[in-house]
Amino acid sequence: MTKVRLPRARWSALVILAAACCACSGDKSNRKETYPLTGTVLVDGQPAADLKVVLVDDKGVDAANPTVSLAYTDASGKFAVSTYDQGDGVPPGDYTLTFEWGQLNMLSMEYGGPDKLKGKYSDPKTSTIKVKVESGKPTDMGNVQLSTK
Repeated sequence: MTKVRLPRARWSALVILAAACCACSGDKSNRKETYPLTGTVLVDGQPAADLKVVLVDDKGVDAANPTVSLAYTDASGKFAVSTYDQGDGVPPGDYTLTFEWGQLNMLSMEYGGPDKLKGKYSDPKTSTIKVKVESGKPTDMGNVQLSTK
């Protein structure tokens, strides 16, 4: 009988992959209710593609059940915020929005490079873009006007 031996690196990768699959398909009962949040980002009056939109809960991070809600704008500047699933929205609450407009590497799906907005909207402590999401109804922010100047 021949034994199959996996090199340690492959075995480790297999264990990590299995753990990741279990985590992704895990219990969804601890999910918070989410409601759609959409809008369009205009920079200097023009639609901004591949701009990162992040929502920061004004109450701070929920240590017991933390979430991350974000979106990227499409070619027409439109965005739909995601928390658990694509475009599912955010839990009800008051949020400050931050924006970064770097370069989206489509191959790695990583976002980097210099911020074309020069950090003007990247700090939740200084961003003035706010939204209130209420239970039971979608929220459309309409046009969100940003400036590079």
